[in-house]
Amino acid sequence: MAAIEILTKDDLQQFRQQLLEDIKNIISIPSIQVKQWLKSDEVRKMLRISASTLQTLRINGTLSYSRVGRIMYYKRDDILKLLEGNER
Repeated sequence: MAAIEILTKDDLQQFRQQLLEDIKNIISIPSIQVKQWLKSDEVRKMLRISASTLQTLRINGTLSYSRVGRIMYYKRDDILKLLEGNER
C-alpha cells in the first residue's frame, strides 16, 4: 500500500523557488563580449546588403569606417544608429 503525502503551500513555494533557481542556472550565459568593430563581411551579413551597397554607404558618408591596411572596420554602434535612423 502506498503512503499518501500531503503538500502544503509552503512546500509548493519552496519547490517554485528551487525550480526558478535551477532554470536561472541552466540559461545563464557567461558574459559574452560583443565586438565593437566589425569587418565588411560581418556588416554585409548583419545588414543583408551587397558589397556595392556597403561601398555606397561609405562613399556617401552614411556609414563611417576606419581602415587598417586593406581591411575596413565599422563601429557596431554606427551600424545600429543607421538601422534606428531608417525605422519606418
